[in-house]
Amino acid sequence: MRFESFSFGSIQIDDVTYDCDVVIDHGGVRKRKKKSPKRLRDQHCHMPLSAEEEIPWKCQRLVVGTGAYGRMPVAEEVRREAERRKIELVTLPTTEAIEELKRATRDTNAILHVGC
Repeated sequence: MRFESFSFGSIQIDDVTYDCDVVIDHGGVRKRKKKSPKRLRDQHCHMPLSAEEEIPWKCQRLVVGTGAYGRMPVAEEVRREAERRKIELVTLPTTEAIEELKRATRDTNAILHVGC
């Protein structure tokens, strides 16, 4: 997997440009389907990553890129679920998350926020 560029609002992976958040699951890339409950949206300025989303849990490590400025929150329920599943949860601004993914093993999945 080649991360070719990232800027606010878009990311290019393997010659494909995405203008949306992405999920990387065992080398496949798909659009993130945001499903934060209203109570979480009301608590945060940004739509947080919630446990109601299709999170790629089948891994040993989950890297979450929290946006260009690191502002996307990760709901506490996601942190608890990662701990329950014994998955290392790494949250970093998206630029740093991409660098982490360049060094990652096959047992690493990711969710990358391309906005704020």
